[in-house]
Parts: sequence; C-alpha cells; structure tokens
Amino acid sequence: MDNLSLPPVATTTVGSFPRPAWLASGPDRVIVTFQHEGQSLREAQDDATIVSLFEQEHAGLDLLTDGEQRRTSFIDHILASWSGIDLGRRKLKTIRRGRGSQMMVPCVVDKVERRSTAVLDDFSFTKALTNRPIKMAVPGPMTVVDTTYDEVYGDEEALAMDVAAALNLELLDLQSAGCDVIQIDEPAMTRYHEKVASYGARALNRCLEGVTIPSIVHLCYGYPLNQTLQHEYEYPELLEMLLDTRIGGFSVEFARSSYDPSVLQGCGDRLVMFGCVDPSDSPLEPVDLVVRRVRAALDYVDPGRLLLAPDCGLMMVSRDLAQAKVRLLVDVAQRVRQSL
Repeated sequence: MDNLSLPPVATTTVGSFPRPAWLASGPDRVIVTFQHEGQSLREAQDDATIVSLFEQEHAGLDLLTDGEQRRTSFIDHILASWSGIDLGRRKLKTIRRGRGSQMMVPCVVDKVERRSTAVLDDFSFTKALTNRPIKMAVPGPMTVVDTTYDEVYGDEEALAMDVAAALNLELLDLQSAGCDVIQIDEPAMTRYHEKVASYGARALNRCLEGVTIPSIVHLCYGYPLNQTLQHEYEYPELLEMLLDTRIGGFSVEFARSSYDPSVLQGCGDRLVMFGCVDPSDSPLEPVDLVVRRVRAALDYVDPGRLLLAPDCGLMMVSRDLAQAKVRLLVDVAQRVRQSL
C-alpha cells in the first residue's frame, strides 16, 4: 500500500454513511428518498458530502469515501447512467438466492450500454476537498444481474458481460481522474459460487481491463438488521476462484460472521479489507474485542496489506453511532500499530 501512502493496518469504510435528515429520509431506508429537487438537491448533496468527508477526516480514517451521499441506492445510482435499463419499470424478484427479501427491481428492456458517467463527478467533487486518498465503489456485474429483471437477454452471462463493459468504462474514467482505490460491491458472489465459476469471475475480469490502480471486491453477506445468520456458502472456495482474476484485494466480513481468520490465507498477496466492526444498529463493541479480531487476522495477513473496516456500509444507523464505530476502528488501529 506504499503507493497509497497508507500506514500499516490502515482504516477505511465500505463506503456509505447515514444521510443527514435535511437531505433524505431516515437512516433505516435502503432506498433513499431525497427531500429536495433540482438545484436545491444538488446543493444539499454537495453539503452532505462535505460534512461526511469532514467527519471521516476528523475521526482519523486513512482511506476516505464520498459517503455515497448522492445515491438513492448502491445499484440505481449507477444504472441511471446506462441505456437499456428502465428504472421506472419494476417487477418483483427474489434476490440473493432467497436470503434477501423480495424487491421491486428495475427492468432490463434493451441492450445495456453506458450512456454517461455515474460517479466520476462525485469523485472529482470529493477529491478537490481533501489530500487523503479516496476510494469509490460501484456494484459488480453479478449483483446488477441479480438486482434487475431481465426482459431481453434471456442469458445471465451475456447480460453480465455487457454490464461489465459498462462498468469498465466508468472505472477507467475514475482511474484517469486520479481515483486512488476502486471497490466493486458483489454480494451476489457470496450466494452463487456456481455462477462465479460459470461467468462471474470472467465478468469481474472484464470490469478490470486496463485498470492499474488498486481494486477491491466487497464480498458482502448483507446480514439484515441485527441478525447474525450464517450463510450456506463461505469464503474459501470463492477466494480461490477469484485469485485467478485481476482483482487486487478482497473486502470480507468477520465481525458478525465470526469466521475463523485462517480463511484469510486464501487471499494470497492481495489487499484485505477486514470487516471487524458490526455495522448494524447494535451497541459499540469493546475496543479489546476488536483488537483481538485484528491481531488474529495478522497471523495470516501482512500489516502492510490489511485495511480495517466495518463489515458493510453504515447508512442504516444513526449518524452518532456511525461516527462512534468509525472512531472505534481508528482506536483499534492505533493500538495494533503500537504492537507491530
């Protein structure tokens, strides 16, 4: 991580932070409803991004995000910049292999192609406000396929590869603009190992053609609310498949899953974004507990490749709790660094 100017056992987040009440509806909403329109909305989103960035810097995070303050959801914000997807036309679909609830998802109505940039302006606005490195996230091809209703392709692989081509253009633009790290959010990969083997790994590779900056795939389980449900599929098989791709690192969840950190041996020489803090609306975990989690991970990952993060995004908790969880990360990192 030397080229990122990050310390060993660096700190970051998955990406999202709670929206201020003056920007959007309450923090318990997965799909955000903004309180403004037009120029008023753009100014409010700018202000919320500034606030989120200040709070991250003030807490002491090493690798920042824009807080995803402009996004109605982690999927729709990207899809809105593509042709072939009708966000206004939605159908009911069971996603995430039935682990997630049924959702009304956008319909694929034509060939998917990138029409305009999606997060490039978000990055440029954020980068101008800080000297610290910035990480930007996009949803991955398998998750886009899982979270849309196909009315055209009749072939998940073909749809995934067109999605990957559209994402690749976005990532190349972010790279050219000076983005420091890219993150590809792929909760679908953790549920469909057979699809990863069939086409998901190749679609991930297609996303990364020509990308030379550090890249991380977020292998999210997305436990709903405070549930600690373990899932049928675990990390070792998935990590082994993804080691054959161009991906530069893995974002994996250990706080709620209580996985044995020995599975991190499967990350090879890649970066590891280690989920060690519960991102749900739960009491703050003791510092010593999280320190023990991190030290266990260091038995398998070099400190120069380890980034500490919550398991998932923080948008569904209160702003005060989100900040407390971020400060916990920073406190843990400082303690662990002292013992290196």
